[in-house]
Amino acid sequence: MAMTFHLDVVSAELQMFSGLVQSIQVSGSEGELGIRPNHAPLLTAIKPGMVRIVKQHGDEEVIYLSGGVLEVQPGAVTVLADTAIRGTDLDEARALEAKRKAEEHMNSSHGDVDFAIASAELAKAIAKLRVIELTKKAM
Repeated sequence: MAMTFHLDVVSAELQMFSGLVQSIQVSGSEGELGIRPNHAPLLTAIKPGMVRIVKQHGDEEVIYLSGGVLEVQPGAVTVLADTAIRGTDLDEARALEAKRKAEEHMNSSHGDVDFAIASAELAKAIAKLRVIELTKKAM
């Protein structure tokens, strides 16, 4: 049997996942991170993206994260997300519309603040679309 560690994925609204996993992949502030058993302790910010979970018996699950914090401790990993949505619960049409609006807002913004907000919204929409795509592939 593969080595495992305990993972909790929680948001302000609810606990999305709690259980034993073989590995996770998450979008950290410095790039993509792969976490496996016996990973060194770590505390880092999470950017809008996803957490791809390989469960104890090899099944995969993908969850969209709007941002948050990842904490790795010996034997346990915690993802504290601002917002977390299962890939199967995301609406592709809404994500495409959000992407279109953010791109439109970026093209018509008149200041640094407007551009930064639109850029953040675009990153979230693109992350949702990526999670939808990965969820479709896993099904």
